[in-house]
This record gives sequence, structure tokens and C-alpha cells, in this order.
Amino acid sequence: MTPSVSGQPWFEAPALRRIFALLNAEGGEVRVVGGAVRNALMGRDVTEVDLATTLRPEEVVARAEAVGIKTVPTGIAHGTVTLVIEGEPFEVTTLRRDVSTNGRHAEVAFGTDWQVDAQRRDLTINALYADAEGTVIDLVDGMKDLERHVVRFIGEASERVAEDYLRILRFFRFFAWYGEGRPDADGLRASARAKDKLSTLSAERIWSELRKLLSAEDPTRALLWMRQAGVLTAVLPESEKWGIDTIPGLIAAERAYGWNPDPLLRLAAIVPPDPERLAAMAKRLRLSKAEAAFFQAWAASKPIADRLAETALDRQLYVEGAVGVMARLQLSIANLLPRAEGEADGLEKLAHLQRLLTRAKVWTKPRFPLTGADVVLAGVPSGPQVGAKLAMLEAHWLAGNFREDRTALLDRLKASLD
Repeated sequence: MTPSVSGQPWFEAPALRRIFALLNAEGGEVRVVGGAVRNALMGRDVTEVDLATTLRPEEVVARAEAVGIKTVPTGIAHGTVTLVIEGEPFEVTTLRRDVSTNGRHAEVAFGTDWQVDAQRRDLTINALYADAEGTVIDLVDGMKDLERHVVRFIGEASERVAEDYLRILRFFRFFAWYGEGRPDADGLRASARAKDKLSTLSAERIWSELRKLLSAEDPTRALLWMRQAGVLTAVLPESEKWGIDTIPGLIAAERAYGWNPDPLLRLAAIVPPDPERLAAMAKRLRLSKAEAAFFQAWAASKPIADRLAETALDRQLYVEGAVGVMARLQLSIANLLPRAEGEADGLEKLAHLQRLLTRAKVWTKPRFPLTGADVVLAGVPSGPQVGAKLAMLEAHWLAGNFREDRTALLDRLKASLD
């Protein structure tokens, strides 16, 4: 029986049906391609729909604009135009063949041959098409691989990798999301041999792939094989002597406690909490300010003791902030979970750490009741002494678990001046 995606809500959506009607008219042909078809066949969510067409990009633009559809020339030199219908984007790319490649960029020529277009794609499971009736068209044995959960390059693996070295990371990323068992041997071998070429890629492309890989439900096996192939060290040298041993415990904790998969926390699990090395990593990978701040907060936070009192946690939260402390707590739980199974003491520690994490999630930083103006009004001359007095009073207030109110603190200030 020929596989089909017909009848699925995303496929029958009015916006997509409108594109089919528009680009299949007057000798043109358009098909859905790649991730939407793959995910639909696997029963997974379809979050974006990409299409391939025999029409040249200028013809796609002309047809769309003639009927009032907004067009965005997102990659028109490579044949890609984005059509926006009621706020939803659809990437439409003209069929192509590679004229030349250099491991990073490809010079392409437009065409009308679906077999040639399929052959130039990276992985068999990414080269499935669906026509306007929903019939799935497989020109590279992608269905067979999809059914077996095999992630495999189209044709000669080394050739596909040499065309674009980012495909090394895509190979492992798709293995993390869709693969089972051991990775395809040819793909693994080609990736290992070309790992040094990853240094020729832009930091943005590398981090984008790593982030997607680390967002998979369970990237453990993918990370293991990346380490075996030398790929993980090539893109994340910080992980070389640190290891990925925490990842299985972190995945188990996510499932046990209902945590959402967090690629930043998973990355923290495989790199050392060293502020200088993390700053260098953030710069090299060009992390966003928020991402870099997460790693600095985590590195600056002290390790969490198994028996840390709730009052001590509150003080640590006040000084270090919730972001770093929560990351420390989650990684402590992840480290302890595999060892605690069946041990009363270990299970008790786990329960305590989980209570601390719950407390940290709802914690609100209390406001110190005094300001520099209060110190000056008490008779301390403006200057460094004001800050010193304020710091001394805040330290007392913190050590007392925030119990002293404004009046008590003012009395303590006056007593210190007598």
C-alpha cells in the first residue's frame, strides 16, 4: 500500500491547499518535502511545512503576488521564497542540482528533475515528498529507513559530507531524534574522518545544530557516538575531560520529575563549571547574552550539599540568584538519581533536593529594608563608609535569615555609630 499523508489536519489546512492550487496550475508542480512528510509518517507533530517546486523562484513570486500572497526572498539565490499566508510561513524552493560545493556553500542550478533534487539532499528520511493528493513519493529508499529508524546519508556518505560539513552534526542530530540502535556505519565513518573540517563552519551553524540535538527527547546515544567519533571534542573541546556521564541521570530525572528538556542544562552537564572556559565557549559559539549569562550564573553558584537547610538555600538564592542555584540543584539530582535507586539514604537525599528545587522555583528575592540614604541620615558621611556600613548591615540581615525589619536594622546602625 502506497503511504499517504492525506487527511491529516496540517495537510488539509486551507493555506497549504491554496499553495497547491496556485503552483500546480499551468504546467507547474509542487510537493511537500522533508520534515513535514517524515514527521507525519512517524506520527509526530508537523510544526513547519516546506515545499519543492518545478517553477523558478521568480515565477513563484509572480504567481503569489498576483493573488495577494506576501512573498519574502529568504534565499532566492538558492531558489527559496517564503510565502506568508495569514501569518504562517511556507518555504518554497525550486528543484536544484549542485554545480559545485566546497564543504560550506554550494553553487546550484535550477531544474525540473525530482530524482536529481532528491539525490542532492542529505539524509534519506529528509528526501520524502508528498504530492497534492497526499501520496508519498520516495526516490531514495527513505521509507525503508524510516520504518527501521535508520539515519543514513543518500548515496556515498563521504561525498554528502564533503558537500557540506554541517551534515556531520545533522547526521548525529537526526540520529538523536529519529535513530535507534547503532548509527549507520558509513555515516559514522565519514563523520569521523571529516571531523576536523567542522572548524571551517560558522559558529552560528554549529550552535544551532548542537542546540537542536540537545533538545531531543534522549540525546544520550548520539552524544556517546559523537564522542566515539571525535566529533564532540571537535565542536565542544570543553567536554573532552569532563565527560557525558551525567546525561543519562539528567534524562531519567526529566522523566521522573516532569522537567522540560533544556538544551542549556544538558550542555552544562557535559562541560566544567569554569567561568573562564565557559566565557570562551560562549564567545566561540556566539551564544546569546541570555545563554552566556546562564552559564556564568551556574558556574558562579556553589555546589549544593545533600543536606542543605532550607534557610541556607534561601541565603544562597539571595546571594547567587535563582538561575544558577536551580541549575546546580537539578544537576545534583541528576548525579544522585542513578546511585540512589534502592538505597534509603540516597532516596532521602533525593527527596530533600527535590524539595529544595521546588522551593527555589517559587522563591522571591526579599528586598533589603535600608538604603544608602538611611545610612547618611544616621550620620555617616557620604563616601565609601556608607557602602561599608550598608554591606555590614545586609550581612547581619542575611545571616539572620531576613528576619530583622527596618526598625531593628536602624537600631543596629545607630548602635554601631555610638
